[in-house]
Amino acid sequence: MSSYPPPSPGPSVGQRIEEAIELIEMEVRHAVTYVNAAVIPQVRQESIKAMRNLSETLRGLADKMDKQNNGPKDPNA
Repeated sequence: MSSYPPPSPGPSVGQRIEEAIELIEMEVRHAVTYVNAAVIPQVRQESIKAMRNLSETLRGLADKMDKQNNGPKDPNA
C-alpha cells in the first residue's frame, strides 16, 4: 500500500480549463473595447492628417510639373 495521502478534492482539469477560457474571453473583450475606444479614433485622425499632407505634396508636384511644361520652349528644337 502507498503511504501517500489521498488527493484533495479540488477543481477538476475541465473546470480549470473552463475558468481559463472565461478569463481569456474577458481579456479579449477588454482588448476589443480598448481598440474601439482609443486606437481606431487615433488611427483615423493620423490617417486624415497624412492624407492632407500627401495632398499638399501632390499639389506642389503638379504645380511644378505644370510650370515645367508651360515654361519657355527651346527655339532650336
